[in-house]
Amino acid sequence: MHNKNILVKRFTLIIIFFLITACSKSDRGELVGLKTNKFFPNKPQGMVLIPSGSYTMGPSNPNAALDQNPTLKTVSIKAFYMDETEITNSEYRQFVNWVRDSVVRYELAKAAYFKIGEDINEDDPLREFMPIYNRVDDGEEKSAYQLYLEENGLGILDIENKSTYKLNWKNKIAWDRSDYLDANYAAVLEGGIGPDLLEDYEGFFIPADSTPNGLRAFKTKRIKYAFREFDIEKNKWSEYQSIEIYPDTTVWYKDFEYSYNEPMHNDYFWHDAYADYPVVGVSWEQAKAFAHWRTFYKNQHNRKQRKNIQLDSRYRLPTEAEWEYAARGGIERAEYPWGGPYTYDEKGCFLANFKPERGDYAADQILYTAEAESYWPNDYGLYNMSGNVAEWTDSNYEKGANDFVAGLNPNVEGSENNNKKVVRGGSWKDVAHFLKVSTRDYEYQNKKRSYIGFRTVQSYLGEDVGFQENPNKIF
Repeated sequence: MHNKNILVKRFTLIIIFFLITACSKSDRGELVGLKTNKFFPNKPQGMVLIPSGSYTMGPSNPNAALDQNPTLKTVSIKAFYMDETEITNSEYRQFVNWVRDSVVRYELAKAAYFKIGEDINEDDPLREFMPIYNRVDDGEEKSAYQLYLEENGLGILDIENKSTYKLNWKNKIAWDRSDYLDANYAAVLEGGIGPDLLEDYEGFFIPADSTPNGLRAFKTKRIKYAFREFDIEKNKWSEYQSIEIYPDTTVWYKDFEYSYNEPMHNDYFWHDAYADYPVVGVSWEQAKAFAHWRTFYKNQHNRKQRKNIQLDSRYRLPTEAEWEYAARGGIERAEYPWGGPYTYDEKGCFLANFKPERGDYAADQILYTAEAESYWPNDYGLYNMSGNVAEWTDSNYEKGANDFVAGLNPNVEGSENNNKKVVRGGSWKDVAHFLKVSTRDYEYQNKKRSYIGFRTVQSYLGEDVGFQENPNKIF
């Protein structure tokens, strides 16, 4: 009986072994593909889905005298997400503050490195901002990758090469003078020489006696965002661009000579009263830098959540064709985002923020810009696709573009010989003609205006097959 039990146990173990072996080769020699995680697209914060489709690009009622290019073209557009409102002052300030903080942290990191060096001084206040790089302390075991880096001379921190370390974001920056960590810290922020520092620092603040409101102000020209992009045609990364990203607040009086707009210059970007108003005074280059940062910022968060996570598709400016398609809201041959040929409803209320009648800015009850979420959205759920502020697109302006662009996701890409960018939608200072979804206008990519803002898009990954009805339809 005992021997019988042993045989049963052995037979059972053999069966389990064969089952395990069979399971370990579940493909059975068939082509089954690599195991991947099921991908579910997530709608980005503050965006709506614009479904794939086609439309007739160009004016509903062509007017050779007014329209830059009255030709028509049927084009097809792949699905994408789009900001439901123009980028607001509050949202752009998040970008400005992040870049500001990174610039200050970099200066503090350099000061800490040159002062402390390789010595670990627990008592030095600047140690809180020491750069984080790929090294281990004495007595700690080095990883295989760290040994490889050292063997190839790549594991050494070079303070001038930002790829060799990371900034320390764990500790908050003390902005108030009463909270400064020590005199060396004060020298970095205020400028001058510190007791233990090796150089004379430029500082980040303009003295109170040199500002209009009598308060010290940050040196906005020092807020620069450095980034590079991959050039598909040349198959290599571009050189780093360093862009001043603070909006030009002087546009409020530069755009209008012999006009008193000083309050808008003084308060529009930074005051909380205008937090939800569209940002202006931003060039196409700055808008592009914002889109790059938004991609980086989101994917930086994604990487911290878990390993092997799918990164988000990049945020970018819409092409001219995408912008017009989204502005139409799915209404074929729409003249305005709301569909009808009129700029006011049956009650006589204006449907957008623009300059109506004979140049009466206040006729629509709004003198300058309105809050980004104002008036009725179009059928895709997008606010102010006409009026309020005109919007940058990614496309270069060519007068006869419709005659030669492709019918599938058409676009005229930038070139060294053409720095005119298409601007769409009209603004608070424009007449009704510029509010039409088909009206084309342009501005030079480095120009900043009090009436031009932007919104971003993100390509939809996969195909939205089956969306017979737009999930964002309002009416």
